[in-house]
Formats: sequence, structure tokens, C-alpha cells
Amino acid sequence: MVFTIGSMRETREQRAVVRHAARAAALPGGWSAVRRRARAAVCGTVAEYTGLCGWTVAPGARAGRGGEVCSCGDVRCKEPGAHPLDPMAEVPAGAGLQAAERMWQRMPGASVLLPVGRTFDILDVAELPGRRALVRLERMGLHLGPVLLTPTGRARFFVAPGAAAELPQLLYRMGWDDARLDLRCLGPGDHVVAPPSDFGGLGPVRWLREPRLDSLPQPPEARLVLGTLAYVAHRTRDCG
Repeated sequence: MVFTIGSMRETREQRAVVRHAARAAALPGGWSAVRRRARAAVCGTVAEYTGLCGWTVAPGARAGRGGEVCSCGDVRCKEPGAHPLDPMAEVPAGAGLQAAERMWQRMPGASVLLPVGRTFDILDVAELPGRRALVRLERMGLHLGPVLLTPTGRARFFVAPGAAAELPQLLYRMGWDDARLDLRCLGPGDHVVAPPSDFGGLGPVRWLREPRLDSLPQPPEARLVLGTLAYVAHRTRDCG
């Protein structure tokens, strides 16, 4: 069974918001109505993440187009639009729609961030080898987790927590420790931007492989997917 997080319903809602934005803005309080509908769509998705996926969600900063200005107000911000607004503000796993609505009322316009290192870590590779590796892994019939695609051309594979600490040893055992791979792991203390938010003002984050009921709540161990990711990343680099 496929858990189409946000996919069809969310896309329809977002398109409706855009389609009616100009008309609504011409009415008294028009932009307020548009913002309320957009917030409702975001809160609905947050509730799906927390309630169905079992993920914690943090409201994050946003960045202007091109990622030049972060809403946190720090002109020297190192992660424009990609960090929590308040480290203590989270919608916990298992919470429902009301908790999401309360949080986004406090922080309207916040982006949707997922804390890494709790229920999942992230293996991050370039988009092209990520897409090719995903096809291989699916053909092998492996138990897979979700995969995010960023507008900066990165594919982010959800794997079981602990991967960040184990990565150097895993690469050593697989013989990839001395290879110059465009592959890294995100772990405790990191966050990933999730749909329907944009990534640092550079464009929307999308699901390359959406969350599915058969892969929740536990994603695969990193060792099960790392070998394929490393091999394809290495081949893609050598082949240009």
C-alpha cells in the first residue's frame, strides 16, 4: 500500500491556492484568506508526518528567492532557510492536526523540517547516481525508505538511525573507504527540509520515493543500501 504523503491532495490544494491567489488578493482581506489556506495545507501535511510516519517536525526558517536572506534575521546565517526557528519548538511524533495548527499559528510561514538522528539518518548523494541507485535497489526487492530530492540536485535516502556514526567503518568494510565518493551521511543534530517547503529559497523539495506504509516506521539499515549507492556514485563519477 502506498502512503501518498501530500502527493495528490497536497498538489491540488497548492495549485488551487496559486490559481485563486490573484482573484482573492483583490478582495478585502484577500491575502489573509490565501495565507490561511496555505497554512492549512502545510498543517495537514505536518499532521501526516507526525501521526502516520511517526516523525517529529520542527518549524524552520525560510529564505528569499536565491537563498540570500534568511527569515531568522542573521545576515551571516550559514544555513538560510534550512534551520529551526527555535530549537525547542517541535511538533512531536504522534501529535495530530491541532498540535500542528498551534505551532504554525505561533510561527506562520515557517518551513517544514525533519530532525535527523531519531527515527532515521540520511544518506546524501548527487541526484543522478541517486536515481540510478534507487532503480537498482527497487529491482533487487529491498526494503526501502523514503527518498527526498532537493533543488540543489541531491538525493537523500532515509536509513535507520546510527548510520552517521557507522559510515566510516561501513565504507571500510565494503572497500570504499579510499574512494573519493560524493556521498555523506546526516545524523543527530541535522535537519532536512521536507515537502511542501522550499529549500533555502532555491525551489521546492520533492519526494523521489514517497513514504509508504510498508517502510514505516523503520527505514532500512544503511549497510543494505550503501554498497549500491557507493558503487553507482563511483561509476557515475568515472563515466562523467
